[in-house]
Amino acid sequence: MSDTTTRTNGFLDRRFGLTENGTTVRTEFIAGATTFLTMVYIVFVNPQILGNAGMDKGAVFVATCVAAAVSTLVMGLYANYPIALAPGMGLNAFFAFTVVLGYKYTWQQALAAVFCSGVLFFLISIFRIREYVINAIPRNLKFAISAGVGLFLGIIALEEAKIVVAHPTTLVTLGDLKQWPAILCLLGLVLIVALNHRKIIGGTVLGILIVTVIGIPLGLTQYSGVVSTPPSLAPTLLQLDFSRLFEQTFVIVVFSFLLVDNFDHAGTLIGVAHRAGLLDKDGNLPRMRQALISDSFAAMFGALIGTSTTTSYIESSAGVSAGGRTGLTAVFVAMFFLLALLFSPLAGMVPGYASAAALLFVACVMAQGLAEITWDDVTEYAPAVVTAVTMPLTYSIADGIGLGFITYVLAKIFSGKIAEAKPAVVVLAVLFGIKFALGG
Repeated sequence: MSDTTTRTNGFLDRRFGLTENGTTVRTEFIAGATTFLTMVYIVFVNPQILGNAGMDKGAVFVATCVAAAVSTLVMGLYANYPIALAPGMGLNAFFAFTVVLGYKYTWQQALAAVFCSGVLFFLISIFRIREYVINAIPRNLKFAISAGVGLFLGIIALEEAKIVVAHPTTLVTLGDLKQWPAILCLLGLVLIVALNHRKIIGGTVLGILIVTVIGIPLGLTQYSGVVSTPPSLAPTLLQLDFSRLFEQTFVIVVFSFLLVDNFDHAGTLIGVAHRAGLLDKDGNLPRMRQALISDSFAAMFGALIGTSTTTSYIESSAGVSAGGRTGLTAVFVAMFFLLALLFSPLAGMVPGYASAAALLFVACVMAQGLAEITWDDVTEYAPAVVTAVTMPLTYSIADGIGLGFITYVLAKIFSGKIAEAKPAVVVLAVLFGIKFALGG
């Protein structure tokens, strides 16, 4: 080993605490590659979803890679955790289908809402309000929100592949399963499930690419190369529009982004840290404040360059399973995302049915939240079911959350158990009730 390599390894050891965490530079590199391969599907899927909001797909591809790289680098260097970040699944669907298509916001106005949610996340992280807000939300509603977001992604995927179509009488019905997009979407889902079951690294992105290639001779996919100079970021860079800042729906949108991001990040942070053995003897997470600030920075930075909320990824647990224990894993993930900028033609040729297969798989994973709900108290599980079911059926994460809070509080009141509803939940239920009453 050369003197330069020795000095570099020594610096990295001191900077990230490799020895005290029982890891090495080589192990952290392998862990970083593992995490990247499990979550790189987002660079193919995010442009497809945000493209529905009218955003330039090439610019979104670049914004996705850059937001993931910079945010993950901050997490690694500032918080020293092996956690990677990227635009969140579910949050991007909320951005496109609820805020832009549902509330009739422009995507520039939606980016402003994402930025404001990041600012609020930063403030509640600094002043330690976050724990109170999160702890006030009933446990069952937290699980229901996660599962509901998954079901929302599921119906988006099924609609994209024309497996589910509109019907004037029954609202929705089965599409024509003899059409290639439907067939290849289902094939893609099966491949992704099988590859993930067999613990194949990058199974999700492999499934996407396989059905994309199959679509070439069928005329469903247009081959445009693999590597090229990255597209321009200019169409989405600093395009935030705060013109609806003082509208009621803007407050609801910001709160919804904040709420879902909070749950996503908290669950990912605790889950990954526990698997990595990073919790202290009391079960607490060291450097929690740094991790929260890193996540809030990610939301703000992502909005500035042109993507929906950037948040922590549970796929980071794959890297931890491969031995990642420090922020050096995240640094390597960031480097891989920067390299991904060169593969924009590959991302651009991924058809809707292929990204729909990945969405459907993510929906299945997120729906596991239903199994975590406590089913022995009807005043707990009924509002949770309402939350989860109404998200896909109203095509709105925010409306599902609102109906869940309202149902929860009213169920507790009429059951004589109002003391179980914490003040913050009651306030939120009232605010959502006003929103619905005003037709917002």
